[in-house]
Formats: sequence, C-alpha cells, structure tokens
Amino acid sequence: MSVAELAPPAPGHPGHVATAAEGRVVSLERVRGMGIFLLALAVVAGAFFGAGVPAHEKSTFLLTAPPAPSVAPLVMPVRWVCIALAAACASFGLALLARRRVRGSYLIFSLGVVAFLWAFLTWVAKGSQLNFVQMLAETLVFTTPLLYGSLSGVMCERSGVVNIAIEGQFLAGAFLGAMIGSATGVLWLGVLAGAVAGALFGALLAFLALRYGADQIIVGVVIVAFCTGLTNFLTETVLTPYQATLNSPSTFSPLGIPGLDKVPVLGPVLFYQNVFFYGAVVLLVVVHVALFYTRWGLRSRAVSEHPRAAETVGIHVLSVRYRNVVLGGVIAGIGGASFTIGSIGEFSAGMTAGLGYVALAAMIFGRWRPFGALGAALLFGFSESVESFLSLFNVGIPSPFLAMAPYVMTIVVVSGLVGRVRPPAADGVPYSRE
Repeated sequence: MSVAELAPPAPGHPGHVATAAEGRVVSLERVRGMGIFLLALAVVAGAFFGAGVPAHEKSTFLLTAPPAPSVAPLVMPVRWVCIALAAACASFGLALLARRRVRGSYLIFSLGVVAFLWAFLTWVAKGSQLNFVQMLAETLVFTTPLLYGSLSGVMCERSGVVNIAIEGQFLAGAFLGAMIGSATGVLWLGVLAGAVAGALFGALLAFLALRYGADQIIVGVVIVAFCTGLTNFLTETVLTPYQATLNSPSTFSPLGIPGLDKVPVLGPVLFYQNVFFYGAVVLLVVVHVALFYTRWGLRSRAVSEHPRAAETVGIHVLSVRYRNVVLGGVIAGIGGASFTIGSIGEFSAGMTAGLGYVALAAMIFGRWRPFGALGAALLFGFSESVESFLSLFNVGIPSPFLAMAPYVMTIVVVSGLVGRVRPPAADGVPYSRE
C-alpha cells in the first residue's frame, strides 16, 4: 500500500477521519465562569494572604540546590507581594469576563491561577524559608509516573481501546520491578521486569476486549482489582518474609547532564534527575512524532475515529489495537517500576495510591495528546509536591485535606469544569470484521 493511499481523505469521503473530536468544547459562559473563579481567588489572595498579614512579615524563597552553585535567596514582603499578585489575578479574571471569543482563554486562566499559587506559596513561607528549586525538582519526581501512565492511555485510546487498567499495570510493574531488581541487583532487569508485567496485563486487556468484545471499562476495573489483590497477597507471603533479598532494591541515582546541571535554578530541576525522567521525556517526543507524523500514527488514529473506513483501505483494525494496547501496557509497567526502583526503594501494598486513575485524568485533560498530557501531569505533580512541602509548615490546614488536593483536582478535570473534551469517536466501541 502506498503512502498516498493512507493520506487522510477529504471531508465528505467515507474514509475521512474527523479531527473535531480532538478538541475541547468551551462556551463563552464557561469562560465567564472561569473569570468569576479568578476574581474569587483574587479576593482570597488579597484579603487573606495580603491584608491579613502584618506588614513586617517576609518570606524567603531559596533558589539553590545541588549541584548548581549558590544563588542569593529571594526575599519578599508578604503583604505587598500578595496584594500585587491578587491584582494581577483579578485583572486576568476581568479579561475573561470581557472576552467575546474562546480562543486563548485557557492561557489567561492559567496565568491567573499561577498568580494565585505564587501568592499562596508566599503566604505559606511567611517568617520562614521555602526551597523553591527543591519543590520544582520534586514536582518532576511526582510527574514522572503520571506521564508514563498518561502516555500509556494515549497509546491505547488513540487506537480505540479504553485503558482503565493503568493502576493495575502500575502495581504489577512496581512489584515485579522491585522483586527482580532486588533479587538480581541489576536495576535494568527490574525495569525490564516491570515492562513485561505491564505488557502481560495489557495483552490480557486486549484479548478480553478485542477477542471476546467484553466491556473495556469492566475489564479494566477487574484487572485493577486482580492486580491489587495479587500484589497484596504476594507482598505478605513472599516479600515480607524475604525483605532483605526480594524487597530492598537500590534505586537509580540522579544523573546530571554535564554543564546543564550547573545552571542556577533550572539545572537541578531539569538536568539532575534519574533515568526514568529522561526516559519519559524521550518517550513523550517519540509517541508524539509517531502518532502525528508517521504511517503507524495515521493508522492508529484512523482506527480510533472510523474503524470501518480504515478497514476499507486495508488497515487491519484489530491488529493495530492489539499492538497499541500491549505497547501501552509496556509503558505503564515501566511507570510502575519508577515507583520502586526509581525513588522509594521497596514495594508496599497499594503504594500507587490511585495514581493510575490520576494519570488517566491527565490524559483526558490533555485531550488525548502527549504534550497535553504532559501539561496536565505537571499540574498534578505540582499539587503533590505542594502537599508534601506544606506538611512541613504550620499553615493551619489539616494534612488529610492537603493530601486530598491531587484527587480533588482529578474530579474537577473529569467533571468537565475546565471544559468538556471529546474523545476519539470510536474510543471504547467494540469492533468486529464483516
């Protein structure tokens, strides 16, 4: 088959693949609602974070972390900085209320949220010091498994299969990665074991959903429940009795990129991470290019939008879906291994704590696009990092409420409060050849 035969047919042709499903549906009413929300945040930032703080209070942001050289800390008067940021947040809210078009609204909304978060962190650090660089570096640590999970979802759902099983694949990859990495002492074998574990459950999802037409949501939930129960049982019967030999792997040390890791602020954040982070960045670019600039990507998107039309031009729909779901499982399994041999150094029951579902929400918020998923994963990762750092400060907010932040954000995303998104047209729809 020639490349010309695989080019997207013109609109109106039976084989045309609609691209409208890739967008986000946002009305002007929703844009105005976001403007009102920013005005409410501005009132909180100005009245509570600003005017409610004594004029002499200062906050200090530390901007130095190894291996970068020392940088003078940023000292800010809490009241006036928060009032200025509240004014900026309010101006962005008013800009949204005055808009007559939707395009560009999310950029304005994002800037307003950033202004509020800056005011919040300034208020949190009043009278003390906050290592801002370390917070950003930890954000990327939390983001890494979410990025693997969301890329796994993109791989599956861009071929028309809903992958609810990411959480289970995370658990399987984390368990097997820790056990093999600990038993052999070779961390790369742990990564490979995690990938194999994810691939096996990806193959199971594909087999049940594609071969027998089982409901993909139910199959995914069953796989998560099975992986949860299995890893809990094996942890208690295998890992716990042999903790020293089977559940104490070393972890990948941070790997600095020579020269770049010495850049102040950005160096320790972006260029002094472990191999899982660098692998996620490479995988992000590879998946994006493959999906939107290759024949394989065109075929994948075709079978997720109009499988019958794809079949008419010679694409084997089920083969494409099988392959993509297994590859998605491989990616999720590696993400699972990053929990154990990437950071923590041991497996514990339920350690993924529902982050597979958070990764799924990141994929949806990112509109089934790799770089969109990156932005959403960074948002979730930042909320995890803030929750971790706030536990060190006396902010008057109970720690359970702080721990809820990433999951509350997940509910906000999937409920459509930030805009309704359209999945690929045939996503989750069983297909059988005629």
